[in-house]
Amino acid sequence: FNVLYGLLYVLLREQLSAQPANALALVLSTIAGTFGHRYVTFGVRGTERTVEHQALGLALLGFGLAVTAGSLWLLDATIAEPSRRQEVAVLIAANLGTGLVRFIAFRLAMTNRRGSTSPAGHYPAG
Repeated sequence: FNVLYGLLYVLLREQLSAQPANALALVLSTIAGTFGHRYVTFGVRGTERTVEHQALGLALLGFGLAVTAGSLWLLDATIAEPSRRQEVAVLIAANLGTGLVRFIAFRLAMTNRRGSTSPAGHYPAG
């Protein structure tokens, strides 16, 4: 879903400055990514705990936004007029780190004490 974020950022950056483009791309990709990770990564089927998982995704959005916005700010503070490539490179690096944190948080949220995928009775395909 980092690819989705990157594409959204590049498209939005044509019309918006870096910070608003980053925030909007992050919000949209976080919502889509949470649904995708529930189903594909963790094998969670159905709608049970969807709101809880989306709330976690949005809470982690705050963390991701702080890291990516801070990264853009630091880039802008060190380079007078950063190129789009430099912006995207900085955002990719920032998102790799926040992506790892998101994965660990979702892994903890979507597995129960016995190690099976939650909600109870729903296991990954395979």
